[in-house]
Amino acid sequence: MLILLFPTLLLPSVLAAPVSTTTAATVGKIRGVASPIYHLYLQANPKNASIPVMGPESSADDFTIGSTIQSKNTGQYLNIQTACTSYKPLVLGQSGDTTAWGLEGDTIITTTGSSYGRQLNFLACQSAQSGYYDLFLQTGSETPGGRSCSNYQTIHLPCLC
Repeated sequence: MLILLFPTLLLPSVLAAPVSTTTAATVGKIRGVASPIYHLYLQANPKNASIPVMGPESSADDFTIGSTIQSKNTGQYLNIQTACTSYKPLVLGQSGDTTAWGLEGDTIITTTGSSYGRQLNFLACQSAQSGYYDLFLQTGSETPGGRSCSNYQTIHLPCLC
C-alpha cells in the first residue's frame, strides 16, 4: 500500500512550476546607523550631483533598491567605480552599471555572486562640504591618505520593524 501512495505524493511536486528567485524592488531612504554618519542619509553632493554623500535627512533622496540602486528624485544610479585600493569610490550616473546591490534585512550589501563578493562595509570620509561624508565601498582596510575617515560603516533602509 505504501508503494502505491508514494508516487502519488511525489507527482504534484515533480510537476510544480519553478519558483521565481527575482526579488522585488524596495523603495526608501538609505541611512547611516553609527557615528559619524548616524542618521545621515544618502543623497547627491549639493555641489556635484555625481558624488554620493551622506548628509542631512532634509535633503535625502528616496531610492529604488534591487540589483541596482536608483534615485527616485533624479533617476541617477549608484555605481561602484574600479579602483586598485580596497576602498572603491561610489558615483551617481545615468546608467545602472553596478548590478551587484542587494539587501540583507534592511542592510545594503553587494551580493555574494557579484565580483565584489558579499560586502556590507562602507568607508565614510569627511567631505569638503561641511556636514557631509563621502562614501566608498570597503573591501579591505585601506583608507585615503590625508582624510578623516571612519571605516566599517553600514548603510540601511529605515527600520523594517
